[in-house]
Amino acid sequence: MEVTLNGPYDFDKALRRIQANPLMIVDLNKRLIKLPLTLQEERYVVTVQATGTTDSPSFLVSENVKEHPALLKRLTEILTWDIDLKMVADHFQDTELAFLFQKYLGLPLILDVDLYRCLVTQIIHQQLNMTFAYRLTERFAKTYGSEVEGVWFFPPPEKVAQLSPEELKELQFSTRKAEYVIGVSKAIMDGTLDLEQFPSLSDEDVTRQLTSLRGVGHWTAQCLLLFGLGRGDLFLPADIGIQNGLKKVYQLNEKPTLEQMEKWSKLWSPYRSYASLYLWENLSVRE
Repeated sequence: MEVTLNGPYDFDKALRRIQANPLMIVDLNKRLIKLPLTLQEERYVVTVQATGTTDSPSFLVSENVKEHPALLKRLTEILTWDIDLKMVADHFQDTELAFLFQKYLGLPLILDVDLYRCLVTQIIHQQLNMTFAYRLTERFAKTYGSEVEGVWFFPPPEKVAQLSPEELKELQFSTRKAEYVIGVSKAIMDGTLDLEQFPSLSDEDVTRQLTSLRGVGHWTAQCLLLFGLGRGDLFLPADIGIQNGLKKVYQLNEKPTLEQMEKWSKLWSPYRSYASLYLWENLSVRE
C-alpha cells in the first residue's frame, strides 16, 4: 500500500533520531522502520518504507494496514503525517530560531506507539543518562514483553501490576523506580488512571491526573503530552537539553534563565513542541 504526503517531510532525519533506541527496528539504508502496534488487544507489526523525497514524500506500508483502516489512522497519528510542516517552519521565519527550521526543514515529531509504553518509558528514563535509560527499557521489554516478527511489544499493565519491586530490581531498577512503574500499572488496572480518555482531555487535565500519581512529576507529564499525545505547543524549560540548546543558539556563557526562556517561547506558540524538537536536534549534531 502506498501513502503520499505534501512536503516537506524528512523521514531520513527522523529515522536517524529513532535508531538510538534499541527497541526500534530501523534500517537507514532501506529507509525503513517496523512499528509494534496494538489495536483492540490484537498485535500488528507495521512496516513503513520511504520511497519519496523530503519535498515529495511517499511511503510503502505493509499490507496489514490496507486490511485494517484503523491501523492507518494510528500510523498517521504516530508519524504525524497530518501535520503541515511547511506551515510550522513558516511560523518561525521571523524568530531567532528561523535558521533551525531551514536547517532541519521537514523533521517530524514521531510519537511513541502507545500511551502506556510512553508513560512507562518516561518513568524509566527519569534522571538517567540516555545510554543506560535505553538499556534499562530494553531489559524491561525483553524480560516481560513479547516478540513478534523480531519486534518487541511492551508487557501490558495487567502483567506489570503483578510484579514485585524485587523483580524489577534484578534488572537494575532502583527501588523507587520499580515502585513507580508498578504503581502506575496498578492505577490503570483499578481505574484510577484511564489513558484512553487522554486524547480528549486538555494539557492541564492530563497533567493534573498524571502528577497525582507517585513518581510522575511535571516533566514526565509534559513528555507524555509531547511524545505520547503529540501536543503541538509544549515547551519544557526545565529540560537540560532545551536549556543547552538555547544556550547554543543565543551564544550565551551560561544557561538561560526561566524568564528569558518564557519570553522567547511566547513567539513560538502555537508550535513550541517543534521548537523543542529542533533545539534537541541541533544540540545533538556535531558542527
